[in-house]
Amino acid sequence: MPTAAAPIISSVQKLVLYETRARYFLVGSNHAETKYRVLKIDRTEPKDLVIIDDRHVYTQQEVRELLGRLDLGNRTKTGQKGSSGLFRAVSAFGIVGFVRFLEGYYIVLITKRRKMADIGGHAIYKIEDTNMIYIPNDSVRITHPDEARYLRIFQNVDLSSNFYFSYSYDLSHSLQYNLTVLRMPLEMLKSETSKARQESFDIFEDEGLTSQGGSGVFGISSEPYMKYVWNGELLDIIKSTVHRDWLLYIIHGFCGQSKLLIYGRPVYVTLIARRSSKFAGTRFLKRGANCEGDVANEVETEQLVCDASVMSFTAGSYSSYVQVRGSVPLYWSQDISTMMPKPPITLDQADPFAHVAALHFDQMLQRFGSPIIILNLVKRILSEELVAAVTYLNQFLPPEHTIVYIPWDMAKYTKRWNELGGCVIPTGRLQTGILRTNCVDCLDRTNTAQFMVGKCALAYQLYSLGLIDKPNLQFDTDAVRKIAPWTQHSKDIMQTLSRYYSNAFSDADRQDSINLFLGVFHPTEGKPHLWELPTDFYLHHKNTMSLLPTRRSYTYWWTPEVIKHLPLPYDEVICAANLRKLTVKKFHRCEEEIDIHNEFFRPYELSSFDDTFCLAMTSSARDFMPKTVGIDPSPFTVRKPDETGKSVLGNKSNREEAVLQRKTAASAPPPPSEEAVSSSSEDDSGTDREDEGSVSQRSTPVKMTDTGDSTKVTETVVQPMKEVYGINLSDTLSEEDFAIYARFVQLGQNQQKQDRSSQQPCSRCSDGVIKL
Repeated sequence: MPTAAAPIISSVQKLVLYETRARYFLVGSNHAETKYRVLKIDRTEPKDLVIIDDRHVYTQQEVRELLGRLDLGNRTKTGQKGSSGLFRAVSAFGIVGFVRFLEGYYIVLITKRRKMADIGGHAIYKIEDTNMIYIPNDSVRITHPDEARYLRIFQNVDLSSNFYFSYSYDLSHSLQYNLTVLRMPLEMLKSETSKARQESFDIFEDEGLTSQGGSGVFGISSEPYMKYVWNGELLDIIKSTVHRDWLLYIIHGFCGQSKLLIYGRPVYVTLIARRSSKFAGTRFLKRGANCEGDVANEVETEQLVCDASVMSFTAGSYSSYVQVRGSVPLYWSQDISTMMPKPPITLDQADPFAHVAALHFDQMLQRFGSPIIILNLVKRILSEELVAAVTYLNQFLPPEHTIVYIPWDMAKYTKRWNELGGCVIPTGRLQTGILRTNCVDCLDRTNTAQFMVGKCALAYQLYSLGLIDKPNLQFDTDAVRKIAPWTQHSKDIMQTLSRYYSNAFSDADRQDSINLFLGVFHPTEGKPHLWELPTDFYLHHKNTMSLLPTRRSYTYWWTPEVIKHLPLPYDEVICAANLRKLTVKKFHRCEEEIDIHNEFFRPYELSSFDDTFCLAMTSSARDFMPKTVGIDPSPFTVRKPDETGKSVLGNKSNREEAVLQRKTAASAPPPPSEEAVSSSSEDDSGTDREDEGSVSQRSTPVKMTDTGDSTKVTETVVQPMKEVYGINLSDTLSEEDFAIYARFVQLGQNQQKQDRSSQQPCSRCSDGVIKL
C-alpha cells in the first residue's frame, strides 16, 4: 500500500562555523550544498545566549556573497595590528546543543560521524568526535574559579561512545510508529498542511505549491519521544527561535546492522537500543523508580528485519519487534557504603496503592498498548512487592487488558511461547503490548532472557517475510549462533571485578556527569555546587522540593484516553492530540527534502564503490561462508563448530574446495547482538567514517593462512562477472549497446527537465528564493 507521505529530510547536514570578534556565523547546508541557512550568534553578551535565525534559504552563490561582505566589513585598516576579517573556525555535521555553567554559553558540535545502519534508505550515524566552543569574546568574559571544574564534569560524558543520530529517521520512536505516521489518511494531511502554512516558520514556505494540486507529496516530521532523547535540555533554549532543521536529536544506546544472505537474497538485520534519559544513572546509585514513574536502567530494544532488495518504505517489506528492560518500579535502593559485591536491598518508602507502579505502567500502555507482560527474574523481596502492586492494579483494569506477571527461574526451566499476538491491519500486523524483563541489575540474566525472546521473535519475523517455511530457528545455525553473547568463566570473573571497582570508586563521578549533561542539575551562583551535595535524591524526585498536582485516583489509575483505544497504543492512534505533534508540509515530488533516492545514492558526488556502506557491513559472502563442499549454504542449517567462516584451512585441497564452494553457494552472517556488532563495528574500518585518512576495506579478496607452510593465499569470494551477468564489463561494448545506452540517458535527462519545469511554474523556487 503506497504511503501518503514521506519523511522530511533535514536541510542542515553540513555546518561551517565562521568567527569574527563580535559574532559567530553558523552556515548550514543540505548534503548536495544547494540550500543554505545561517545562524548569527552574538559574542558580546557575557552570560546570555543571543541567536538570530534570519529565516531565509540561501543559494550557494548568495552565501558566498554574504560571507564575502562579512569578511570585508570586519577587516580593519591595512597594516594595523590585529587586522582580521572572517575566519573559518570549524566544520561540523550537527549541533548537539548549548550549555552554560557559571560563565557564558558553550556550543557543542559534532565534528566526526560514522554510518552504522541504513533503514529504508535513511542513514543512521554514530558520533565519533565533538568540539565544545566557548561563545563570548575574551574581552567580555567574566571568569569564575569553578567554571573549569564544571567543564571537566560535563566532558566526562563521552559523546563519542554509543550516541547516535539521523537526519531523516526518528530514532526515538519505533519503526512501527514511524510507518504508522506515514500512512495517515490523505484528508488529515491536507488539513494539517493548511494549519502548518498559517504557522509557517519560513517566510516563503509552501509558496508556489497551491497551484500544483495532486502533484505534491506530503512531508511529515514528528516530535521525538523525549524520554529517549539525551540532548533535549541542551537544545531547549533555541527550540523556539530557530528552524526545526537545526535541531538534531541524539539517542544513547546501541545501533548495529548485518547482512543476512539467503541463497543470494540480501536481508538486513538491525538492532537498535535506546537508553532512557529519565532517572538515568549508574547501576547502584539509581534503583527502582522516581515519583513520576520513570524507572532506572530502562532500555528499549528493537530488532528490525527487512528485505534489502527493496529500499523504499513504500514498497519494501519490514518487520520490527520491541522489548523493554528496566528496574522494578518500586521505591527501593541498595546501600553501597558497606563495600559488599551484593549490597542488601532496602525498600525506602511504603506505597500501598502502587502509585509509582501505576504511573510507570500507564506510560507503557500509552506507548505500547496491551498486554504488558512482566518477565520477572528476581527471587528476593522485590518479587513479593511487585506481585502485590500488579495484583492491586489489575483489579481495576478491564479483564482483557490486565498486566501479565510471569516469574521465571532461568536455572530450573525454559518456557516456550507459541502464541502470536498483535493486531492485523490491511498492510500487515501491528505489535500491541510489550514484554518487560527485569532482574536486580538488568544486566546478565536480563541479557540472556532477552536474547532467547529475541531469537523466538526473529523466527517469526523471517517467517512473516516469507524467508523460512516455519517460525522456528535452531540454535546451532549461522542465523542464531553468531548473535549469542560470547562468555567464558574467566571473562565473567574479570567483569565482576571491573563492576566492583566501578561501583566503589567511579560511580559517583559518573552520576554527577550524567546529572549535569541531562540538565537535572543547573549550576547557580550562590547555591551549593554539584560536588557539595550529599545526595542527588531530591534532584530526581520533584515531590521532595514542591507539592505535585493532585494525585490520581487510587482506582482509576490510568489515563482515560489510553484505556479507550487498547489494545492499540494511544501514541499511534490518529487523533487531534497526536496530530498536534506532527509537522506536515507539502513538497513537489522532486524536492530534495523528501527525495530519499538522491539522499541515499547521492548522484551529485563521486563515490567509491568499495566505500559504500552496504559492502562494508558484516557480510556472509565475506565472513561466514562454509568451507566444505556439500554443506547446505542456508544460514538456517545446523552447523558444527568447524564449519564456520572463521576456521583456518589446513591444506591446499581444502582451500580449493573452499573456492569451489564459494563459487556455488551463499551463506548468512549473524543477526547482530549488542556486544558482537559493537565490537566488530569498532574493528572494521569499512564503515563510512566522515574524517580524513579513513581506509577503505575491499570486499572481494579474503586473505587466509596455510598452517602447513605459512604462505598466504588470496581467494576470491564472488563469482566471475561473466558467469553471473553473461558479460564482462572490461570488454569493449558494441556500437548497438552504446546506442541503447545513449537513448536511455537522453530519456532520463528529458524527464528530469520536465520535472523541473513543472516544479517551477513561476520565476520563484518553491521555497521563495529568487533564482539568479
